[in-house]
Amino acid sequence: QVQLVESGGGSVQAGGSLRLSCAASGLSFITYAMGWYRQAPGKERELLATISSGGTTYYPDSVKGRFTISRDNTNSAYLQMNSLKPEDTAVYYCAADFKGGVYSRSWAYWGQGTQVTVSS
Repeated sequence: QVQLVESGGGSVQAGGSLRLSCAASGLSFITYAMGWYRQAPGKERELLATISSGGTTYYPDSVKGRFTISRDNTNSAYLQMNSLKPEDTAVYYCAADFKGGVYSRSWAYWGQGTQVTVSS
């Protein structure tokens, strides 16, 4: 049974940083791509970053330069978020898939999400 568990969310002031973690189990982690998404109330789920099994990363322009995705050999993926803004407030999700992609429907497995709140 595949399980993804996010942690590291919380409240932070604008300009601050947070590092989200995603612990994966039940899958061959080294062969899976990982991704981070977020969803704010009333909005669609938004792609933030992806990292392939080989370490190739992708960021949409909206977060490029502020967010960094990484992974390690402890079956974990991370999202380092810097220069946070109030509009970054959302529930943040990690996702896993053998291939992944830009669209949320491309991802087979999802975590439960962790809340990030950025105050001005």
